[in-house]
Amino acid sequence: MKRRSFWSWVWIVLGSLYFILPLYSTFDFSLREKKGVLSFLSYKNVFIDPNFWDTIGFSLEIAIFTIIVSILLVVPTVYWIRLRLPQLRGILEFISMLPFVIPAIVLVFGMIRVFSGAPFFLTDTYFGTYALLVAGYVVLALPYVFRAVDTGLAAIDVVSLTQAAQSLGANFGTILIRLIFPNLKVAILSSAFLTLATVVGEYTIASFLVGIKAFGPYMSLIGQNKTYESSSLAIISFMFTWSFMGLIQLLSRGKAASTSLAGAR
Repeated sequence: MKRRSFWSWVWIVLGSLYFILPLYSTFDFSLREKKGVLSFLSYKNVFIDPNFWDTIGFSLEIAIFTIIVSILLVVPTVYWIRLRLPQLRGILEFISMLPFVIPAIVLVFGMIRVFSGAPFFLTDTYFGTYALLVAGYVVLALPYVFRAVDTGLAAIDVVSLTQAAQSLGANFGTILIRLIFPNLKVAILSSAFLTLATVVGEYTIASFLVGIKAFGPYMSLIGQNKTYESSSLAIISFMFTWSFMGLIQLLSRGKAASTSLAGAR
């Protein structure tokens, strides 16, 4: 047991160093824009750049629409599969994993090829292009949203709750809004934050559809032209992502037990 404990700590330390050292090196490099002095000048240059705020604002806006569409699409579908068609759950799970297999470059080229000509012409308008961007991100976020929602529904007795609600005269819409969604608060928050982090840092789809308007292509452009600012952006995006991960843990605290109790009732 002592030997096992020793090697466990060895691998934990090695894993931590593998994660922390590159991050520390990037942060240290981002502070060296002034020769011989450690300063936050590169961070200041990033924050005073109007393109930084424009691109991150645009990506956040697209992320919000992506979250709304994903939740409205996935929650009713997974709920209905668990309630009426459990034999199709394996097929749905397989479909949800396809974005991990199909590269984003294939997805965006297929979207442009199909929707840039007759009868759609979506790439000819701002609304159509933004709609394609949201649709592409819905596909990329599908594995995270499906996993979170499916796990949340597994924690409650969907069949019993639905039968109880129907016996009181509730229809499908009422059950979803007043019963299913409240019991999936933690799952929805988790999937929302993961989707937000994915959309804000995504490069491939954004670069082909909207270019420099999105945060991912903006980061790439800065990386090609400004060395220290690119390191600063890497640290900023890292802190941004981990802030959302922390919010998931904070908002999830104490809610899992209450969700299970609500399902039991």
